[in-house]
Amino acid sequence: MKYGILRVVGWIVAAAIGSFYGAAGTVTQAFLLGPVPVGLLLATVGSAALLIALRTLTGDRVNALAGGLGITLATYVFSQVGPGGSAIVAAPTAGTEWIPLVWTVVGPALMVLVALWPDFSRLPAPARTSGS
Repeated sequence: MKYGILRVVGWIVAAAIGSFYGAAGTVTQAFLLGPVPVGLLLATVGSAALLIALRTLTGDRVNALAGGLGITLATYVFSQVGPGGSAIVAAPTAGTEWIPLVWTVVGPALMVLVALWPDFSRLPAPARTSGS
């Protein structure tokens, strides 16, 4: 029972950290340095690193799913127009309308990729040849 509670707490923490990364990525994804979408690149790399770390360090696919759901939920929430009509994320310009669309897909895609990546550590070791 004790370890079950700790796993659930770990999932909640992973979702909270994922929502932080999702909020930061949603706010910064539109930053351009010349024609290079630096904000989108940094948000994608940071989110991928978070999800890979959650999966690798805990050995639990559900932690990666929880982190990815946090990223996705924060992206959705922070992309909406508030009740007063204001938006946190500015509308894209004519040449950059693809950046928010890519960021919307990146979170769920990374979540699925990292969570469903096969576990190669459980494969049997290859047989060694005694030719040396």
